[in-house]
Order: sequence, then structure tokens, then C-alpha cells
Amino acid sequence: MGKEQKGQVDAQTNEEELTFWDHLEVLRWALVRIAGVLFVCLIFVFMAMPYIFDQYILAPTTSNFFVYQWLEKISGGVLNFSDNFAIQIININVASQFFTHISTSISLAFVLVVPYIIYEIWKFIRPALFDHEVKNVRFAFVGSTVMFYLGCAIAYLLVFPFTFRFLTEYELSASIQNQIDLSSYIGNFIMMIMIMGLVFEMPILAWLLSCIGLVNKSFLRKYKSYAVVGLLVLSAVITPSGDPFTMLLVAVPLYLLYELSIVVVKE
Repeated sequence: MGKEQKGQVDAQTNEEELTFWDHLEVLRWALVRIAGVLFVCLIFVFMAMPYIFDQYILAPTTSNFFVYQWLEKISGGVLNFSDNFAIQIININVASQFFTHISTSISLAFVLVVPYIIYEIWKFIRPALFDHEVKNVRFAFVGSTVMFYLGCAIAYLLVFPFTFRFLTEYELSASIQNQIDLSSYIGNFIMMIMIMGLVFEMPILAWLLSCIGLVNKSFLRKYKSYAVVGLLVLSAVITPSGDPFTMLLVAVPLYLLYELSIVVVKE
């Protein structure tokens, strides 16, 4: 009996040994473990949140943000970010800081626990897979994790800071002063990072669709022009500022993701 056939028999045997209720029990304990890890991570993140807020979340609000200084340095001063840019975040709701502390801690804890969640999902579905399917699914899980974090990083380092700077420095009238509310700031911050993290799953999604025969390289190449228009619209949605520079920061990575999707999909 070949290795692949043996794997199929083992997988089928495992499926026959477990009843529907057994599967539910396995899933229940997986969810319990995920909840436990998430809760422990949440406690540590909650305690560290004042430091995280000051050093990282609020960092783009001043010209001391390391990305601004780094871009100015590598551009030889062409890009000037050493001005007196400093936005004070205000709070107008008596309970806003408390609820922001909790909600931001939950969001960050979830982002940190994503690899463990994927690991538990992998453990749950692994017995039902044939040998030839294991490699593909493992690649999808690992690749989706890496791409999610890459999207979050690009959102934090590039997309959000420059979108925020544009919106806060834009003047309809010199007599109008911008006062940025805490809820508005953190809402845009989390939304931008989560959206970019999900958008960066595009190559993995394209690869999975190619595995089941829904798309291929020729299909993606044929409709590339339409895809570019769609990506521009998507970049405009992600960056509500609408200025060309900020849209370019989003549109270029999205286009590169589409090209990467063409590379990874099957013929």
C-alpha cells in the first residue's frame, strides 16, 4: 500500500472512530484553550497598555515617530518631517479612556493570538486530511499568518501615519482648529490595521481558489486591467483622505499583492 493510500485509510479510520458529538467535544476544548490563551494574553496586554499607548499607538501623532525620521533621512531631506507636527488627542467622554483601554487591549490581544488560533484550527482539521492535502493546508495557514502580520505592519508604519497627517493638517479655514477625539483616533487606527491585515490575505485566497479550480494564471492576467480599477477603488475606500499620495501608499501594495497572486496560483 502506497504512502498516500495509507494516509487516506488512516484519515478515514480516524473519521469513523469519532462520532459527531466527539467532534463537537474536540472543537469545544479547542475553543476553551483559545479562550484561555486569549484571556491570559489580554491580562498582560491590559497591564502594558499605558506604555504601549504612549510608545506605539500615539507615536504617529508627533514628528518624533521613527518612520517620519527614517524617511526624511533616506530621502536626504527631500521629505521634511522634522517640523513641529504634534497632535494632541483629547477626550470628551467621561468613560472613553476606560473603554478604549479595554477595547484596544482586546484587539491587540486577538492580533497576538492569531498564530495560536490558526494552530488550533490546524489540529482540529488535520485528522480529516489526506496526505496530499496536508502540505497545501499547512502552507495556507502559515502563509495567511505571515501575510496578515505583514499587512498590519504596513498599515502601522505607512498607511495610517500618512493618512492621519494629511487629515489633521488639512485646512478648510485657518480659523478652524482640529481637535482629535480619542475615540475617533483609536477607531481609525484599529480599522486601518485590521483592514490591511485582511487585504493582505489576497494571494493566499487566490492560491486556495486555484487549488479548487476556480481561478488560474491566465484568468488573473486576462482581467488584470479590471482588477487594477477595483484595487484603486478599494484603496480609496481604505484611505478616506482621498489624496493621491495616501492612495498610492495603499494602491501600490495592493497591486503587488495581485501580481504575487498571479505567481502563486496554479496554471
